[in-house]
Amino acid sequence: MIYGEEQYRNDLNRYIGNIDQQLHSLSKTLEDFNCCILSDFERLQKMVTDAHNIASTYYLQSYLSPYTKEYSNLSLAAQHLSEKRHGGLIIVERRQPLDDYLHNGTSIGAKVSHTLLETIFFPGNPLHDGGTLIKEDMIISAGNILPLARKSIEGKKLGTRHRAALGITEKTDAVVIIVSEETGRISFAVDGQLYTVRT
Repeated sequence: MIYGEEQYRNDLNRYIGNIDQQLHSLSKTLEDFNCCILSDFERLQKMVTDAHNIASTYYLQSYLSPYTKEYSNLSLAAQHLSEKRHGGLIIVERRQPLDDYLHNGTSIGAKVSHTLLETIFFPGNPLHDGGTLIKEDMIISAGNILPLARKSIEGKKLGTRHRAALGITEKTDAVVIIVSEETGRISFAVDGQLYTVRT
């Protein structure tokens, strides 16, 4: 879904209102010790997850849309990789050229499509372990080796893909979409920070 700023604010405000009501209801239910509140927590968790998905979709779109018209294809590829538990690392070049930071990639030179991205990251494909570089609406190269982040995130064990995403975004203005092979979680990195899109 492509979000405009007004729609995003309206939807998020509605979710925040619903979450607030659910918390208030939960507090009242808690006063009655004979009442089980587990289903209330399930409803609250779903509301928070839905609100998080709206926010992360909006922010990722706002970071990418000025630099590529293929935002929907990138998003769809990430969703499909997540569902199949295929790892992925998609680097989107913005203002700053990335040539000095990517190594040993294989030139692709094809228009962005979710099908091609899914094929690149299919397990066993020789290019699936590296990063795929997107510039505007083109897949420039795949199988790229990226600099790894030096810093760690407190309480989180990061795999190589996540460390590579943080590494390149610490040094450049790129945005990197990461799909975890282990969990299917979709994240993105920008300015040396990691954000979860979908758990």
